Amino acid sequence: MGQRRFAVAALVLGAMVLGGCTAEDKGASSSGTAAAPEMATPNAAPDKGTEKGAGKPQQQSESAPAGDAGVPPGQAVAITDRKLVRTATLSLSSGDVAVTVQKAAQIATGAGGYTGQERTDERSASLSIVVPAERLDQVLSDLAGTGEKVLRRELQTKDVTEEVVDVESRLNNQRASVERVRALLGQAGSISEITSVERELTSREAELESLQARQQALAGSVAMSTISLNVSMVPVGPATVEEDRGFVGGLAGGWDAFLDFGSGLLTVLGAVLPFAVLLGVPLFFAIRYFLSRRRVAAAAPPENS
Repeated sequence: MGQRRFAVAALVLGAMVLGGCTAEDKGASSSGTAAAPEMATPNAAPDKGTEKGAGKPQQQSESAPAGDAGVPPGQAVAITDRKLVRTATLSLSSGDVAVTVQKAAQIATGAGGYTGQERTDERSASLSIVVPAERLDQVLSDLAGTGEKVLRRELQTKDVTEEVVDVESRLNNQRASVERVRALLGQAGSISEITSVERELTSREAELESLQARQQALAGSVAMSTISLNVSMVPVGPATVEEDRGFVGGLAGGWDAFLDFGSGLLTVLGAVLPFAVLLGVPLFFAIRYFLSRRRVAAAAPPENS
């Protein structure tokens, strides 16, 4: 009886062991089958579509402006802070060019600006004035008061918002690019690799400096406005005399007309006098001789026949 129980227990235990081995073989087979493609992938030729697809996110991240993360594709980002470059041209007439230029320089300094290129002579002057953009309108009004008359006034405004955003985006991408190349420089193992990476790093750093200079120039153009000031001397014309009316005015006008007539008559006599002297003297003696002959002929007695 004891031997029979031992045989049954041994049979059940063998069946359990055999079932466990079969399950392990199936699991191993399944895992091997699933892992086969993964093992074959590195050795297989890379798919072109996969490379392009993998490259697209990187290109988008390099060209996407900073602050646009999370914006759905095709949705434009509204820009409320417009970047404007404002310049002006002002032409004045003045009785004293030097004094007007001096006043203009004082107005520019008082507004927190400065004067640039200047050309001044006795009758005209040209001056470049740079002032904060928010003070431009007030400065133009103050400059107009330094002359006697405003001959010309122009105001130009240029929107550079898109250019500012584009430069800022390119600048952020270029900084990230420089950091990546610097990381590659630390991983370079040979002299040739170090030389190649350093050459690329120098090129990208130069591009980064160029973008930084462009960004500073745009910021300066937006923050400061330039005024081209031209000053010219007031033309001196004949003095205007108020016209008198009534008897006194008529008498003055008649006297002026008489003087004008007398002046014209004297001018004519002066022009005729040389010819009168040249022709009058011989004509006078000829007439006198003719008259004397007639008197002699009239005084002689008639002859008797």
